[in-house]
Amino acid sequence: MSGMLSIGPIRLDMPVAQAALSGYSDLAMRRVARLHGAPYTHNEVVLDKLVLVRGRKQRFITGLPPDDHPVGGQLMGAEPAVFAQAAAALVEAGYDCIDINFACPVRKVLGRCRGGFLLSQPQTALEIIRSVLDAVAGRRPVTLKMRRGMDASTRGEHDFFTILDGAFELGAAAVTVHARTVQQRYEGPSDWSFLARVKRHVGDRIVLGSGDLFAAEDCIRMMNQTGVDGVTVARGCIGYPWLFEEIRALLAGKPWPEPPSVARQGETIRRHYAWAVELHGQKTACKVMRKFGIKYSESHPVGLAVRDAFIKVRTSQDWEAVMNQWYDPGREWPPARRRVGPGHLIAAGAEL
Repeated sequence: MSGMLSIGPIRLDMPVAQAALSGYSDLAMRRVARLHGAPYTHNEVVLDKLVLVRGRKQRFITGLPPDDHPVGGQLMGAEPAVFAQAAAALVEAGYDCIDINFACPVRKVLGRCRGGFLLSQPQTALEIIRSVLDAVAGRRPVTLKMRRGMDASTRGEHDFFTILDGAFELGAAAVTVHARTVQQRYEGPSDWSFLARVKRHVGDRIVLGSGDLFAAEDCIRMMNQTGVDGVTVARGCIGYPWLFEEIRALLAGKPWPEPPSVARQGETIRRHYAWAVELHGQKTACKVMRKFGIKYSESHPVGLAVRDAFIKVRTSQDWEAVMNQWYDPGREWPPARRRVGPGHLIAAGAEL
């Protein structure tokens, strides 16, 4: 297994990316991920129309600072022409890659014929891919995010491979496959054997795997078991950016890093909060960061109490009080905990 990954002209020193996460992967989260070793990140999935309407949301989407590279811009929509215009706008804004979302399983999205719905409409999906590639005109690589079909039926699988093959024939640089169907949403285990089939099917073309990647060893195991070229980490890195450091260590054959101490957790959370304030303003940052705080609390040795404290945060003063009480670097805390699976953590020094 190589420690490198290329997506078109993008050269990564680790075959791992932070996925596009609605409501999470804003600039502040992406900066935190990079701080802890993520070589490539994605912005939140963006509705194509929002990129084209002048205003605050457009400025928010298209404002990329120099330290936010390489970064992928993921688009979602239903109309090929609008998709293409939005893709061209993201190229002009400086995104390093354009990613097409054919994976979102949210019912509201499906009802508007976007996201995962397009896996049931291969001709429309291929028209969108063609339009985006024409609009981007080779200036950036174009990639796809897919699930393994609308459902587990023979028709669902046939449509998946029609879109997959067509995307590569048209010139897509890589495809990320989440190993659940759209119908499954996030329920039940993802089918990694399907990823192995996909990789065998496409040969040397770049496939990244997704689904049930909550710990560093999950990422390594997926690449070893399925042969995919890399992985995209989604829910597994929310509130646990140290995952990227752990993956780097395992890939390099180094000892597993110690779980982040409470002092180190606090340092990361404070930096994340400061970046969120810079991005959103004080009032909005408190709301945005509350959900991150709840996820960060899982690594704390007294996580339930910390979670409850974050839930009650309403103001910047509340936030500072939680940090002063529960992340005091001068206090002696029990051993920190390492994430080993969805909702499962172990104390430092414990046996896996």
